[in-house]
Amino acid sequence: MRLLSELIIGFVVLCGLLLIVCNSIIDRYAAKRVFDDIKDIPVNKVGLVLGTSPWLSNGKSNYCFTYRIDAAVTLYYAGKIRYILVSGDNHKTTYNELEEMKNALIRQGVPEEAIFPDYAGFRTLDSVVRAKKIFGQDKLTFISQRFHNERAIFLASAYNIDAEGFNARDVNGKDGLKTRLREAFARVKVFVDIVFNKQPRFLGKPVEIP
Repeated sequence: MRLLSELIIGFVVLCGLLLIVCNSIIDRYAAKRVFDDIKDIPVNKVGLVLGTSPWLSNGKSNYCFTYRIDAAVTLYYAGKIRYILVSGDNHKTTYNELEEMKNALIRQGVPEEAIFPDYAGFRTLDSVVRAKKIFGQDKLTFISQRFHNERAIFLASAYNIDAEGFNARDVNGKDGLKTRLREAFARVKVFVDIVFNKQPRFLGKPVEIP
């Protein structure tokens, strides 16, 4: 019984160390590639808004969604990007992150012809790799909260994509804490995906962004 307890404790400690190391590596790599100030971020042709639902599971508005849209609009009107690639999940007829993002951008004045939907961005990895393999972008700006941008930038580097991130306003409180906990484990999965050269679930025909 004592041996089992020691093994469990050792496993928990090992998992904790793994989380710390993976998160630290990503934080350090992305530190100089994420921007809060619109004046500092370089110009790129395309900004990629990483998908999320506009609603939380409890039916409340998801401010991560709202703030990402606001950040994309800010970049567009500042001339820091010319086109906006929206990537997310739409695997159900009743759930379509793409249309929600596109409509939200249009409501804020972004012309429809400047918006390109990626209908197979089921995961961050899918969104990142498809930006290159389907939409032909070797250089782009990620648009999400800082922690998400950092992970996307690290992933992009493994797939030979030069990327920066423009940080949308963060979400605090209980909802923000849940997101951060999920993010910590997602960063471990990043390294697994890179080691095994994980590819998107779907590819398809190339789409040209002018």
